[in-house]
Amino acid sequence: MSKRRSPKSSNGRYYALAAVLGVIAIVGLVLVSGALHGQTGPSSSTTTQLTSVSGTATISKPVILYVNQGNGVVNQSNFGALLSTAKSHGFNTIFFQVYRTGTLLLGDSVLSQLVTSTHDHGLKIFFALYFTNTTQTIPTSIYSDGEDGISLDMSNLPLSTQTTLFDQLSSGYSGRTAITTLDFTLPLRPDLLVLETYAPTDQPYIRPGIIASVEVAATASQQEYANQVQYAVSDSDGVMVFDYHGLVKAGY
Repeated sequence: MSKRRSPKSSNGRYYALAAVLGVIAIVGLVLVSGALHGQTGPSSSTTTQLTSVSGTATISKPVILYVNQGNGVVNQSNFGALLSTAKSHGFNTIFFQVYRTGTLLLGDSVLSQLVTSTHDHGLKIFFALYFTNTTQTIPTSIYSDGEDGISLDMSNLPLSTQTTLFDQLSSGYSGRTAITTLDFTLPLRPDLLVLETYAPTDQPYIRPGIIASVEVAATASQQEYANQVQYAVSDSDGVMVFDYHGLVKAGY
């Protein structure tokens, strides 16, 4: 199932985004400094190789693979396969869902081991927390597990609750902060603001200052997927691909 509702791919939404941007254009664009609303910008992210059917370009922006535990469970037994997939597809960051609907899915000792493995592969890892109601709270024990950041996934909650959770994270956590959101007018400003720009009508929101998103399950071909990823990387501060399960299932 999808992150928030029935599979988005069942909606039959396919994209009519721009054609493949040339490698030279991508390289030129990503060298331009773009800050996230005054926050730390993409120049601080790990440089990676973005590989697709359209070619390879060296970039220095967050290229994020989201691991949604609701679509396919990833734990210590198959975490190595996740890291191999991320590396071979040019990702430099993983948003790993460790908290879902009020439950911490893995213990802190296991999470610390997974963080070490991720760093050994030269990747960054953010712990993604998926909230579904206002009674759920941030599991603060994960603050000391060694992750590079924490991402709040909380579009289902009222803005007042989202603001409270973000304030709590910002005041009590020393790592980087991120938010993934369906609300393109969200006033909160984490270090990484990821807009879930999955629909054709979302294209105008892909711009510097945010990180755009691509949903694998809603693409009709590997070429279409590659086009969308390149467009997002070129026109925003990076890309988040939703999700690992969909990428493996599609065979891209």
